[in-house]
Amino acid sequence: MPDPTTEPPYPDAVRPDQAPAPHPLLGPVLALLGTWHGRGHGEYPTLAEDFTYAQVVTFSHDGRPFLHYEARAWLLDAEGAPLRPAARESGWWRLRPEGRVEALITQPTGIAELAVGHAADGTVDLSTDQVAVTPTAKDVEATRRRYTLTDADTLTFAHELAAVGQPLQHHLAATLRRVP
Repeated sequence: MPDPTTEPPYPDAVRPDQAPAPHPLLGPVLALLGTWHGRGHGEYPTLAEDFTYAQVVTFSHDGRPFLHYEARAWLLDAEGAPLRPAARESGWWRLRPEGRVEALITQPTGIAELAVGHAADGTVDLSTDQVAVTPTAKDVEATRRRYTLTDADTLTFAHELAAVGQPLQHHLAATLRRVP
């Protein structure tokens, strides 16, 4: 057997042949674990036109009280075919007692969001606490993200954005299905 500390694949558990047990603080978000995919619609006053997009979101853990979060999106044409990559982000959601969530979400466009919120009853609601941007990134003042499990295999996503001089308002909405 390969040494997991020196040879790939590097495991997320103590033993490479076992999946890690979830930390008890992950209780409010356990149903999110896995990969989700679907389509959504986006709009914003500074954009020339509304758009349709495809999205894949993955939530994973390594047995500690946080989730790794990754989301990728592609703009779609009128027939639903991918036009080009769109948003991409990655981060960590730290679960705290009583369903509190602290999230760090970064984007390759030079934006890092620190968000806080709550997870309960199949819903995670996150609002920015701080936003950091690189010198050439667009100006983002605030976001709000809401993930809601409508059933065991359907996750809805809504994203509000305050950016480039606009107040906090609807930006994205998607319906994602669990990947078996």
